[in-house]
Amino acid sequence: MSQVIVIGSGIGSLASALRLKAKGHAVKVLEASGRVGGKLGVLHSKGYRWDTGPSLFTMPQFVDELFTLFGENPKEHFNYQKQLTVCNYFWEDGTRFSSNANLETFCSEASKTFHEPKEKIADYLAKSALKYDLTAGLFLEKSLHKLRTFTSAKAVKAVLKMGVLDISSTLNGVNESSFSNPKLIQFFNRFATYNGSSPYKTPGIMSMIPTLEMQFGTFYPKGGMRNIVESLRQLGVRNGVEFQFNEKVKSIDYTNQKITGVTTELQSYCADIVVSGIDAHYTYTSLLPKLKAPKKTLEQEKSSSAIIFYWGVKKSFPLLDLHNIFFSEDYKKDFDAIFNKKKLPVDSTVYLNISSKADYTDAPKGCENWFVMINVPTNNGQNWKELVSEARSQVIKKLNRNLKVDLNELIETEDVLDPIKIEVKTSSHQGSLYGSASNSKFSAFLRHPNFSKQLKGLYFCGGSVHPGGGIPLCLKSGQIVADLIVDA
Repeated sequence: MSQVIVIGSGIGSLASALRLKAKGHAVKVLEASGRVGGKLGVLHSKGYRWDTGPSLFTMPQFVDELFTLFGENPKEHFNYQKQLTVCNYFWEDGTRFSSNANLETFCSEASKTFHEPKEKIADYLAKSALKYDLTAGLFLEKSLHKLRTFTSAKAVKAVLKMGVLDISSTLNGVNESSFSNPKLIQFFNRFATYNGSSPYKTPGIMSMIPTLEMQFGTFYPKGGMRNIVESLRQLGVRNGVEFQFNEKVKSIDYTNQKITGVTTELQSYCADIVVSGIDAHYTYTSLLPKLKAPKKTLEQEKSSSAIIFYWGVKKSFPLLDLHNIFFSEDYKKDFDAIFNKKKLPVDSTVYLNISSKADYTDAPKGCENWFVMINVPTNNGQNWKELVSEARSQVIKKLNRNLKVDLNELIETEDVLDPIKIEVKTSSHQGSLYGSASNSKFSAFLRHPNFSKQLKGLYFCGGSVHPGGGIPLCLKSGQIVADLIVDA
């Protein structure tokens, strides 16, 4: 039995801690703040409640299986409901589209709205599912930095089908070759934002992402997104995982290239294994300053960041749902501003999440809790006070136009998150939401591995390392780490 220290308590860290505990290791989680969850935070004001971080929940089975590792029934501790409507979409010319969770219904309704043959849409989604089936077991469940991964039967099968993966095309290229309607192309281009990338740069294999919504569905956890990490914390406590809060790790300790433990602001801990669940860049610069950092890996292009407004709105909007998107008129300019010019887009696409649509207790009666997000560049020294003010004005004008209201009269409480605050609160380098962007066909292979090539006993999980950001991938990073430690 090894002594394991897990740094941070984001969802990747929790998955690593639970899986290692289930394998018989002694596990202690050290968290700098007073709560678990990393970016999955919560905010309360004047009777409103907001989940402050990720708002989309897919692949709930990845959470359920953590309970089953300990012989527990997930339904006794963690519940969720499938959403009948995945998302509502709005365009400036008045076009509206509700993405239905039923695949057959989606294809029929998309065909009517976008005037594309139903068979074309169904074929696109079938190819999306095939790409996922071919690569999920390889890219999402295995280390891409171990030779044995590429000698497996799954790897051979994927290589033999390489032509259907569209690795050499961009996502936009795949979508433009599949459809003629620019709105439907824009609809499917949106999925690049799931890992903070540009559809005009990210490879065509990313067209498998719609499978997460269309085939597996989207869900809302009872008690909100925050309850995902809280239920996992309770699972850990019941089964002997130790949690130390308000204890910031100052250094990862090692001797003769072998991990010996960590030192916090309060004391030192001995450990055979250390799992860093915090940003890889921060891990090297702050916790391992004397170790030669993998410069090329850490200097990769970062994913997008975000400005998020948390608004308490004194009105209910029947045409809105849990998830809503208000598209910009020139999508390409959106991403050019974010990734090339490092500026605020002139006309940002707006994502609006309203959890009170799924849980009425999240807002006072007749009101709604709005989580309003736009994608922005990472922090490179811009004047964020000025950009937040500009973004607020831009977003309100856009929503006012589309919803025919005056939000200035309806917002009764407000908070905001920007790239600087994201970096300060979560140690995410430059406020990146997903670590490195996936803006090249080699991005998956260039992400930081889940293990250290220099220090025996050091491992990595979370959104800044393989396989990437977002709840499902972070959960998978925990699985990969646990499997690597067994094989060590």
